[in-house]
Amino acid sequence: MSKSSYPPISDYGFIGDCHSAALISKSGSIDWCCMPRIDSGSCFARILGWEQGGYCQICPTKEYETSRKYIDDTLVLETIFRTEDGKVQLIDCFPMKKGGEHHPYRQILRIVEGLEGEMDLRFDVVPRFDYGAVKPWTRQRGENHYIALGGSYGLLISGDFCISMKHRHHLNGVCTVQQGQRVHLSILYRRPEDLDEDLVDPPEIGELDERLSDTIEWWRDWASQGKTVGLYADQARRSAIVLKALSNAPTGAIAAAATTSLPEAPGGSRNWDYRFSWVRDSVFTVRSLTELGYFKEADGFRRFIERSAAGSADELQILFGVGGERRLKEIEIAELEGYRGAKPVRVGNAAETQIQLDVYGELLDLTWRWHNFGHSPDEDYWEFLTELVNAAAKLWSTPDRGIWEIRGEPRHFVHSKAMCWAALDRGIKLAEELDCEAPLDEWRKVRDEIRRTVEERGYDRKRGVFIQAFDYLIMDSVLLLLPSIGFIDYDDERMIRTTDTIRSDLMEGGLLRRYAADDDGLGGREGTFLACSFWLAECLAEQRRLNEAHEVFKRALSTANDLGLYSEEYDIEAEEMLGNFPQGLTHLSLIAAAVAIAKAEEQ
Repeated sequence: MSKSSYPPISDYGFIGDCHSAALISKSGSIDWCCMPRIDSGSCFARILGWEQGGYCQICPTKEYETSRKYIDDTLVLETIFRTEDGKVQLIDCFPMKKGGEHHPYRQILRIVEGLEGEMDLRFDVVPRFDYGAVKPWTRQRGENHYIALGGSYGLLISGDFCISMKHRHHLNGVCTVQQGQRVHLSILYRRPEDLDEDLVDPPEIGELDERLSDTIEWWRDWASQGKTVGLYADQARRSAIVLKALSNAPTGAIAAAATTSLPEAPGGSRNWDYRFSWVRDSVFTVRSLTELGYFKEADGFRRFIERSAAGSADELQILFGVGGERRLKEIEIAELEGYRGAKPVRVGNAAETQIQLDVYGELLDLTWRWHNFGHSPDEDYWEFLTELVNAAAKLWSTPDRGIWEIRGEPRHFVHSKAMCWAALDRGIKLAEELDCEAPLDEWRKVRDEIRRTVEERGYDRKRGVFIQAFDYLIMDSVLLLLPSIGFIDYDDERMIRTTDTIRSDLMEGGLLRRYAADDDGLGGREGTFLACSFWLAECLAEQRRLNEAHEVFKRALSTANDLGLYSEEYDIEAEEMLGNFPQGLTHLSLIAAAVAIAKAEEQ
């Protein structure tokens, strides 16, 4: 299929219910959806295989213009279609229950409402289960009521318009919607045996309208619990809503993104599955969401990480499934051609086996931050934390893969060393404040040794800046995080020079790259990394360089799509999004930068 068939990533809107997720294009097509969990096999995956992946589209039969927005302070997507004959709105959501998000409907709800004149609309429902591998057995069970079954997947598809079976694997229909009229399409996920045995009935049409109203109310109630932060409050609130939707309600985990295999380099092989929960994101999550007042979500993620990671420091992983799963074996899906031909399509993530030394510091810093909120570790968890600090003390001098999960040879990354320093530093502080038993003299000795080594081998004296890794005199945007963990002050001259050199060496078109292009051995030129630009804005704000902070922040904001959603990376030349979408780390970093700028403005 031609690459031009695939819409740009920015064409997609995002809906979710703290369990499942879907992407919807400007043309009203659900081209990606995973149920019942965000990391489940797909039921629609056209974004990764135009012919094979499956989709669900509602759009006018004639030429049309479109615009869209989220209903204020919700994740309910409203798309407006205009033709020469009329105007309608398409409303898409995963319905939320009034009582909370822990017992989902497991439903996609699509409602078309006529606003002006009349319009003929085409409906197509083409499910493909397990990343396009399964064409489901679809059969009619009642008037405008069908079930689609395949393996462990089942969908109940119903509506109040004429739905026909084009062939065994494709439902379609055409209807005319007039001003003031509503037409509904419901897609429920259920176990195949429940559908096959007629144990589930389609919801009544009146109930669908009630579910939409409840969903709008639910999201607005949740959003209202947050605080307003300065000039960028709207963007911060939108990012918080995205993060909430990326969360898994039963466990508190937050997925890094809603998708897999959207390429970081056009047509290349940098295609990873990000529908999992990374330990390091816990620190960003706690910091960002607590700054906005969403303590419940921050605490839920903290508890998830504690449960998933606790046990033995020797078995610590850097990421987990959103249910706490440890086995995330990476496989390639040969049936899908990949977004615009970018292969391979991957499911699972081999980074689960990587050694990334920063994880020790992330967990200790998370515990320290939460201790300062009045939630101190108990004796059992302190025993685990002691193991982590001892592991950091033992392993800090070994090379690792770093925060960017480099798949080439391990290196002595400066950020990894600094995070081991943070593990020792937070362990010492916790032991002192809680009067816990710990080998403090040994910990202090190692902590000081790490600092001396980093300042000697991780510092370019000629330029007066910190560098990516020992013996690698290149810059890395992750160095912008050194002050956030207390390794160095924001206004230290070495940090100011490091900040400016990162801008000089890694900035392109007003945005930052992670590190020097093509430096990880994977080939293909990846885009600018959006979280890094927000880190820079935060750093500049903390250095009281507010005009520069606003400039960088606004440039990063400009990469959002019309819905305020951000991908992982951005292609400056093509002016297109790259990487998985929407990307949690980008939205987290936006919040942190917005808060830093707001605080600096107040001082």
